[in-house]
Amino acid sequence: MTKPEVWTDLLDPTEEEIRRHAPVALLPGALEQLTRSATLSGDARPAFQSHDDYVFGVLLVAVAVATEDRVFYQEVNLVLTDKAILTVRKTPPGEAPFELDPVREVCSTREAISPGMIAFHLVDNIAERYLDLLDTINEEIGELEDNVDTWPTGQAHKRLSELRGDLLQLRRTLAPTRDAVRGVVDGRVDLKRRRVFRREAFPRPVEREFTNAYDKLLRASEGLELSRDLLAAVRDYHQSRIATDQNDVVRRLTAIASLLLFPTFWVGVYGQNFDRMPELGWHFGYLWSWLVIVVVTIAQLVFFRRRGWL
Repeated sequence: MTKPEVWTDLLDPTEEEIRRHAPVALLPGALEQLTRSATLSGDARPAFQSHDDYVFGVLLVAVAVATEDRVFYQEVNLVLTDKAILTVRKTPPGEAPFELDPVREVCSTREAISPGMIAFHLVDNIAERYLDLLDTINEEIGELEDNVDTWPTGQAHKRLSELRGDLLQLRRTLAPTRDAVRGVVDGRVDLKRRRVFRREAFPRPVEREFTNAYDKLLRASEGLELSRDLLAAVRDYHQSRIATDQNDVVRRLTAIASLLLFPTFWVGVYGQNFDRMPELGWHFGYLWSWLVIVVVTIAQLVFFRRRGWL
């Protein structure tokens, strides 16, 4: 807790704890969201919602576990007034919750800090984490690109699917986060009673600070599109490689079938039940048949080898 009179932080609280520490009376929907358990996939939708006496916020933080090639999501909820801010962190199953120490450190350097400015530093930290996450994902895409020719087809396909799923989920999270911050920058998100009581959760100086976080989220969105393009290029190359391998297999099978075609035809000719066939009474007829089969087969092998079909 950075400023007890301004900022209260709760980790996986009960409804009773939330009611006791909330700066204002909360609507049932907000209480339900605050007490809902977190999930690894980040099912909650990031947003800032304006109410009469407070602003309610939902934020998601994507975390990459490089050693396990996966991404999970941490959730942070906000209840913000012009006098105080309540943060509720939720622990994903089997994972660590969002770490607030960097935000606390920044906020502690100021003698007096408003709830809106605390919210800005929190959002700014999350935006930085999205940028770092995209760097990590780009490294993973680079590793896949370097190994797509050496990895087994099943392994490369599985990694492609995992990265594609991570990018799609990241897009569903990053875009609403960017739009929510845009609402603060535009002044559309604040206390609904501010005009009557002259109260603001996000004063004009705080809104200007939020533009920095918004710019970072824009950069993250652009970086996400670049990552998707890079992954699409790797996927296209992987698919073309699979098609090429399949063509090679078909060509080899066709060449093998061609090698067997002439012997089959030759044996079929001499397998006909006719009495008067020129070579039937010839002493060297059997050797002649084998000689023809071997010579033709060798000639086919040489031809296919020169064409690179075998």
